[in-house]
Amino acid sequence: MRIAVAGGAGLGYFIAKALSEAPDAHSVVVLSRYNRTEYAELEVQVLVTNYNDPEALEFSLRGVELVISVVRGAEQLALINAAASAGVQRFVPAEFEGRLNKRPSRNDGLDNGDYAAQARSLLRRHAENGGMRYTVFSCGVLMERFHSSGLAGFGMGHSSGLSEPGSYLLDLPNATAEIVEKNDKGHSVRICMTSVYDVAQFVVAAVQLNPRTWQSEYTMRGDRMSLRDLVGVCGQFFNTPFRIDYRQSAHLVPWVSHYSQQGDYESMAKYQRLLATVQGRYEFGTATLNEAIEASEFVNVRAMTFREWLVNIYN
Repeated sequence: MRIAVAGGAGLGYFIAKALSEAPDAHSVVVLSRYNRTEYAELEVQVLVTNYNDPEALEFSLRGVELVISVVRGAEQLALINAAASAGVQRFVPAEFEGRLNKRPSRNDGLDNGDYAAQARSLLRRHAENGGMRYTVFSCGVLMERFHSSGLAGFGMGHSSGLSEPGSYLLDLPNATAEIVEKNDKGHSVRICMTSVYDVAQFVVAAVQLNPRTWQSEYTMRGDRMSLRDLVGVCGQFFNTPFRIDYRQSAHLVPWVSHYSQQGDYESMAKYQRLLATVQGRYEFGTATLNEAIEASEFVNVRAMTFREWLVNIYN
């Protein structure tokens, strides 16, 4: 199978590398705005891509069966149209961190310019017209958000304003946390988490399961726990008490509005993501891709729990 990964850095690199090293070797091409030397030792073709040139973009996708995107904004919209015109069978958009049914169809505070909503709408239109199909992979929260270098250290998250360490829930180097323990219904706030390394392995396993049979959304996870337990695991691992700032869910919307009016977009983004967390965007009871893999005799993924991830990173 010929697979194109759009976006050569961050998650795109992990996915392209895992696909190129899979037991069932795939023909992998990476679309990147720049030439990337990190692929020199991999069986991966890198095409320097101009997303503002529709004809060239379509030409680069001819013969490709599956596109996996980690690019966002207008570039992803152009990529979707080019993929459909080139006859690509299935498209995976850059939508990895939250459940579809928990994302607003419009005016999503975490969707700058509503580009993600536009991408999902465009993909639905292509599918409804009998053309290119799509699948969203939802992994909950990337564990690397809690790394001492944040998502930025992995070349990810720059557009979110929350790529730096300590910008979401936990600041491990300083042993602090900022959480909402209960939602409006009095239930414990929970999240699902997956390491970026395991996201890549899950995608490889899904490809081995045959993209022609994919659902429109797959959920995956390495762990699931309440925010209170998340902080507890960290305190036990580092053998130090964490200072916890408890927030109330009812305060989050006013805070988002306040920081927006003040022009403090970093704080606004932080509380928007905390609000989405409380609303259950990153939590799901059933991990459908985990279940599909467990039911298969041909593929296997052993995803890290959060505690195992801490051991792997900090030991």
